[in-house]
Amino acid sequence: MEIVVLAGGGGTRLWPLSSPTRPKPFLPLLGDETLIQRTVHRLRPLATGSAVSVVADGRLAVLVRQQLPDARIVAEPEGRNTAAAVALAALAPAGLPDDVMVILPADHAVADEHGFVAILAAAAEHLATGAFGLESPLVTLGIEPTRPATEYGYLRPGTAARVEVAGLTAYPLAAFEEKPDADRAVDLLSEPGIAWNAGIFIWRRRAILAAFEAYAADIVSTIRDGLERVGLAAAYADVRATSIDRAVMEPAAADGLVVMAPADVGWSDLGSWTALLERLGARGTGRVIPAGEPAHAGPADLAVERVDDRLILHDGPRDILATGPVAILEEAAPDRAIVEALISRTSAAEGRPRP
Repeated sequence: MEIVVLAGGGGTRLWPLSSPTRPKPFLPLLGDETLIQRTVHRLRPLATGSAVSVVADGRLAVLVRQQLPDARIVAEPEGRNTAAAVALAALAPAGLPDDVMVILPADHAVADEHGFVAILAAAAEHLATGAFGLESPLVTLGIEPTRPATEYGYLRPGTAARVEVAGLTAYPLAAFEEKPDADRAVDLLSEPGIAWNAGIFIWRRRAILAAFEAYAADIVSTIRDGLERVGLAAAYADVRATSIDRAVMEPAAADGLVVMAPADVGWSDLGSWTALLERLGARGTGRVIPAGEPAHAGPADLAVERVDDRLILHDGPRDILATGPVAILEEAAPDRAIVEALISRTSAAEGRPRP
């Protein structure tokens, strides 16, 4: 089995904590380990002696090497979204056609790590190698929803058919649904088997390459040409920038080639200040104010900004008009110590002690 970790997210919804030179996966948001370190370490039992591959912008290769010295780096000349990243990993010469690949983001949190690894292992053994009459389906894990979220896409299973295998419940995937509005999210929660789309996939290498040839041949052929003939940097400039969902998974699901298994493992994408505060056990909600946009932090709010490239935590009340993005954490002041520890960890990771 090959583990492929996608480390391409910029983490803009966590500015100014995240930055272009040290994006979200490379920050110790939840403890001493960075998110990418925790992701790789929890998956070690699945790697079966082979190196974990990390797909990242080549400019971040130094960070990958510093934080994961044993990882195999698959360097992209530039970020072109997840379809290009997955195609590049599938075309890398390290693997065999029948190898099962587990593809997942570098920057998510999982509370039940043992259960998560068990689900991935069962899906790799019992679904990716054949299910629902498909010799090599494309498998995706869906997160059992806890609320009518509008920030996630959804997986809609075909519940007329299901199998129970190795502790998994699996369905043919009927359709992907993009991020809904609030009313639609409530409706979706009433559908049996509905799940959040977490961007976690399991498949044989030859299965995903065949799917690229069927649905996004331009992406895979351009990258293959770059690897074999013209050079990857020259080819990557011409690669269509799109997600693996839009390029491959949505049309494959429409053709009945995708299988999903739900997972209830205490997952979070830590995709916003609000999600991060919740995961840290702090009160409050967070939003990012763009540079130059006036804002106000109230008496119970906190504000996080960068001054001379150092993270600074301010108490409200405070009027804000900054030259860089500022995070306002509303009603978070009662848990200032938690936020203070987060800022201190991030500053230490950057090698910049807080003033």
